[in-house]
Order: sequence, then C-alpha cells, then structure tokens
Amino acid sequence: MTIDPVALTADLIRCPSVTPEEGGALVLLQTLLEEAGFTCTRVDRNGTANLYARWGAKGHARSFGFNGHTDVVPVGDAAAWSADPFGAEIRDGVMFGRGATDMKSGVAAFAAAAVDFVKDTPPNGAIVLAITGDEEGDATDGTVALLDWMERQGERMSVCLVGEPTCPSEMGEMMKIGRRGSLSAWFTVTGKQGHAAYPHRALNPMPAMARLMDRLASHELDTGTDHFDASTLAVVTIDTGNTATNVIPAQSRGTVNIRFNDTHTGTALSNWLREEAGKLDAEFGTRTEVAIKISGESFLTPPGPLSDLVAAAVEAETGRRPELSTSGGTSDARFVKDHCPVVEFGLVGKTMHQVDENVPVAQIESLKAIYTRILRDYFAR
Repeated sequence: MTIDPVALTADLIRCPSVTPEEGGALVLLQTLLEEAGFTCTRVDRNGTANLYARWGAKGHARSFGFNGHTDVVPVGDAAAWSADPFGAEIRDGVMFGRGATDMKSGVAAFAAAAVDFVKDTPPNGAIVLAITGDEEGDATDGTVALLDWMERQGERMSVCLVGEPTCPSEMGEMMKIGRRGSLSAWFTVTGKQGHAAYPHRALNPMPAMARLMDRLASHELDTGTDHFDASTLAVVTIDTGNTATNVIPAQSRGTVNIRFNDTHTGTALSNWLREEAGKLDAEFGTRTEVAIKISGESFLTPPGPLSDLVAAAVEAETGRRPELSTSGGTSDARFVKDHCPVVEFGLVGKTMHQVDENVPVAQIESLKAIYTRILRDYFAR
C-alpha cells in the first residue's frame, strides 16, 4: 500500500505546530517512518523538536537527504480565514490550512516518496530525512541542531534537497541553487536633548541619522554576479519616539536590512557599516552604537550533477525545465551547504504565510512523483 501524500499533508496540517510548538507533527512522522524501517532519533534542543530518520546503513558512501520543517507561522486573524486554519479542508481540489504550502505538503511529499521507494526498490545506499520544528522561528535549534548532532554521530548526507516552495506561479518553473545572505543592522545615534528654540544648546541626532540612512541607501553595493542579482540595502525604520514639537530629542534609532550576493561576506559588510557610522560621528559630533545580526551568508551550489538530477526529474514529470535561481529570502539550505551540496525544489509558494494559505492537491501528488523520480535516478547512477 502506497502512502498518499495528500492525506499525509492533511494529517500534518491538523497538527497545530505553530513555531516553536511541535503539535504532534513529528510524532506522526516518526511513527510512519519507523513502520517503514527507518531508524528515527529525536534531536530536540532547548525545547525545539527535531527528527532525524535514516533508512540504510550509517555512514554509507551514497546517502540522499531531504530537509524540511513542520513548524508554521501563526494564523493571524482566524476570523479572516474562510476555512479552519488547522482543518485541512479541501474545496474544488484545493486544500486549505496553515502550512499547506510552507511546507507540510513538501514534507509529506518527500516522506511519502521515501517510504514507498525503500519498500518498492530498496536502494544501495541510505536515505536521510532531517526535519525540524524551528525554521519559522529563530532557526538556532532546528536544522543547526540536527547538523551538529549528525557531526557528533558520524551521520552524513552525500547530497541534500530542501523541500521549500520554490516556484513563483507554475509547478516546475524554478529551483534554487543558492540564496543571498541576510544581515540586519540597528543604529542608535545619541546627541544632546534641548529646546527646539535654542538648537545651538543641543546636539540634534536627527540630521545625523537622516544623513547616515541616505548614505547607506544611496550606496551601490555591486551590480550582480553570474548567478546573483545585485545586492540590496533597505532602510526599514527610523524612529525617535519624540511626540513634542518643542524638544530636540537625545537619540534617534534606525534599522537597515541587507540582502547580499557572493561579492560580499557578512563580516565585510558589518565592517563597512561601522566605518560609515564612525564617519558620521566625526562629522556631526554624535555617538553612534551599531548592533548587527547576520542571519546567513550567501551561498551557491554550482550547476552540476545535483542540479541536473533535480532539473531532469522536474522536467520529466511537469514538462518544464526549471530555472536555476538564487532569488528569495533565506532558508535552512544556508546551514546544510556547510555539510554537503544542497539545492531546493518544491511547490508554488504564492499563498505561503497568507490568510487562507492553500495548495492544489494535484501539486502535492506531482511533487511526490518528482521526489520519487529523483531518488530512483540518484540510486540508479
């Protein structure tokens, strides 16, 4: 009896696994996988639930890995939904529910493909499923914890496919071979509070902040590379908290976010931001504190055997040859790339994180077929 990926998606959606809650999703998957002969280990860390499942010998030279997550973002205003966010209702061939697209359908598709494959065609090698409950949260104790544990235990993936939604509008049109890096920086410019009628007795941080934000936003970081678009810097907030019109504030705060390609590193960009803040202070006499968080470095899996394998399977099942892209935000592939070559392919992501998130059930079935073909072709080599 084959595993129905649509029914499995519905079962996972009915698990209210709003990050960081496990919600029963990993328990359900562990039961399914152990019944199929997978060796399963819970790799929980700091209250975050993670599941590692392997079929085949530990340390096998050929090991195909899947990575994904079962945690989901909050539903928002539940009254705005036309269906129960955790009901997995199907209307006109479309399933509704939080996680329908991002990414319980992807997890269901690769779990179903893996289970059926090892039953029907036991491969000469291993299949690994690394599933986290911490992708939508801080992502510090999810895939990172799994990879740390794998390193200690001598567990390996030769290659890995992350099942995130990758297609903008049509099934099969895009896969990811890399991602831009992401960095956020918080600036606090301190001057001296004073009366607005006597500005010479104060040191207004506002002109300094405006100048800094303009300089950063106007600076061209690069013009793009062979596989990446140009890096971008966005000013996302400037705030003083001052409601009085006759007071010059003592402080102003501003935040920027940078999405960067392989021209840069997080460290180099951090140094540049701090240098610009130092120039500002020398010019205005202010004091600027800078706090920086690097969410991930840019990375690229160069086109080659892994991307060819996935692209060929996608084209065979959908009739479309997927574009090799590095667009979009971050994913857990940014952690996996330090372990083994990694690419991403999954469903159309138009409704992820939205009210009435949904997925056509035909796409779930198609995705399982693609993942099954990838496994077959990988182990037939």
